[in-house]
Amino acid sequence: MVMTMAAPPIASDDSPCCPGCGYALPLDHTQVQLLEAQARIVDLENQVRLLNEKASAAVDRWADYEDELTRLRSQLASSPTQKQLPATPTNTRMSFLQSGTSRLSALLSPRKSHPDLGSIETNPSRPPPNQRSASSGSQPQLQPPPSPSAEDLLEALSREQNLRKEAEGKVAATSQEVEELSAALFEQANEMVAEERRARAKLEQRVDELERRDMEKRRRLDKLEGAMNRIERVRLLLAEAEQDVESSKQTVKEIEDLERQQEEENRRILQRRTAASVPESVKENGDADSIHTQETQR
Repeated sequence: MVMTMAAPPIASDDSPCCPGCGYALPLDHTQVQLLEAQARIVDLENQVRLLNEKASAAVDRWADYEDELTRLRSQLASSPTQKQLPATPTNTRMSFLQSGTSRLSALLSPRKSHPDLGSIETNPSRPPPNQRSASSGSQPQLQPPPSPSAEDLLEALSREQNLRKEAEGKVAATSQEVEELSAALFEQANEMVAEERRARAKLEQRVDELERRDMEKRRRLDKLEGAMNRIERVRLLLAEAEQDVESSKQTVKEIEDLERQQEEENRRILQRRTAASVPESVKENGDADSIHTQETQR
């Protein structure tokens, strides 16, 4: 007989909740089926435990009846001889008693060996009927305790047979139910494992796709960062070029200013030279006129 003890239920709340606000999220269909299956398993384990307890109580009752039968046999073996009754009723009663007790002992304790009630009749230690009748006059006869009748034993035997059949039927039904439940649980567990594997495969596929997208996004981000770096370098180059252009413009302006100053200086110098050259020419012209006048006078 298989004795199973149901595991105590663990009081835990497995419902998922939002990590931010703590709001309880609804369970999906697979988790609901898993919780229902666990509840059914606990209920069936409790039923199996109750049936095992009932079977243990029935076995205890069988042991009590066996002890009672052994006690009755010992009382029959140790009881003093009764008065001599007619041979036919005594033999009939003892035959019923012997057959009933042997059948009861065979049904209740098939693995234990008990002395047969027939040995009570053929026990050499007990005196024969003649000797008992002879010795009855010499010593007072003791009153034996009342022994169970064959009808009582047969009734007890039939009752025990019915109880045993009922217990065997319950045990068989319990075993069949346990086997069916085990098969159903194994089938359901296999289905749950298959569903879990399929869900895990889908999840792994989704994770792979997300990782691939993440890698693509990283590559694009690297490209964008490289482009931004190039743009920054171009901006720096443009800023430097603008600075160079500004400096070139400033240089050109300075050169133009210098050229204007040089031209003005050249004009001044030219004017000075022109102003200086005019009186000399006038003087030369005056000298020439005087010479011409002198020659004319001559």
